[in-house]
Amino acid sequence: MELAVTMLLILLNLASWCVLSEGRLLVDMTLVSDASSIGAFCLDGSLPAYHLHRGFGAGASNWLLQFEGGGWCNDIQSCLDRAKTKRGSSLYMNKLEDFNGILSNDALLNPDFYNWNRVKLRYCDGGSFSGDAKFDNGTSVLYFRGQKIWEAIILDLLPKGLGNADKFRAIIPSLLQALLSGCSAGGLSSFLQCENFYRALPTNTSVKCLSDAGFFLDERDITLNYTMRTFFENLVSLQGIEKNLDKNCTSFLDNPKLCMFPQYFLNYMTTPFFILNTAYDVYQFHHALVPPSADMNGDWKRCKLSIASCTPQQLDILQGFRGDMLAALSSFLKDSTSGGMFINSCFAHCQSETQETWFALGSPSIQDKTIAGAVGDWYFSRNISKLIDCAYPCDASCHSIIAQVS
Repeated sequence: MELAVTMLLILLNLASWCVLSEGRLLVDMTLVSDASSIGAFCLDGSLPAYHLHRGFGAGASNWLLQFEGGGWCNDIQSCLDRAKTKRGSSLYMNKLEDFNGILSNDALLNPDFYNWNRVKLRYCDGGSFSGDAKFDNGTSVLYFRGQKIWEAIILDLLPKGLGNADKFRAIIPSLLQALLSGCSAGGLSSFLQCENFYRALPTNTSVKCLSDAGFFLDERDITLNYTMRTFFENLVSLQGIEKNLDKNCTSFLDNPKLCMFPQYFLNYMTTPFFILNTAYDVYQFHHALVPPSADMNGDWKRCKLSIASCTPQQLDILQGFRGDMLAALSSFLKDSTSGGMFINSCFAHCQSETQETWFALGSPSIQDKTIAGAVGDWYFSRNISKLIDCAYPCDASCHSIIAQVS
């Protein structure tokens, strides 16, 4: 009991409202009270939010921002439905967020970032924090303000220490550090906002970015249709995203909406970037490669539930998907001097936010290097960190979540 009270007092002294429950770190939600002044709203018009757990010790001036994931809405009806959930309104969000994996404050579980200021950015715009539009038909109103939400959160965090690099410089002579990360749709956000993050921070800050399961491919499905491309094109059009996409990319491609796909603007990025992805990403397997519209007879149902049930022909298609992903990453692998990657062969989706995949006994590894170890080596320049796994089924360290992904 005394230990629990002591730990709680320490956390409160660090100015972070959180509770410890059965070893879990639960961090309270902060609403961005001034967000309305720049027109930053969730889909339903409620205020955006984040969760901040303060850093301490040597990490007190360093920052890790993590975009929450959770898919997208690319038409009015799906966005109206989403606006009535935690993915479209802060009114429905859980007020306490579980911080583990890359957000853990335990040095044994998150050795490189445990004592940094760690922030979870809640996702409520349905457009990967990139839209800037509004729908109003006189009956219903939807705010597609992901770009504004991103800007509002940054403006809220700057006076809380994110912008104090010059102030801390006099106290801590070493270069200050910041990492922008995200998972799934949040991993795509990390791609889309990385250069803006760099520009928002003081010049003496070491800024780098990480995407977990955010390298969405412009890939044909099994019926040779561009299902994911069509989905993203509708998303970009509905939410007014095109003007916020990479300008080099949009001016180069005949179809600027394709610049929603990281493969088309990755080579224009200058901020150091780490790509964490499975070569058999389950979300893309289920929604881009074999979407329901391409499998009306359910021929892939058993394969989706268990890889062991896939036919040889289905496995060949999945290996082809892996090949296409590696091809899309080939120039980054070869030419990027500041980039890192961890492309394993698990059937999974998002590996930085759960402890068992980020850093734990038996967690996924390539050449005996865990995900946390590879990211840390890259961020702190301890070692070259570009790791690509051999093809399925060679990796025995995988934590398959395929049965849980719809």
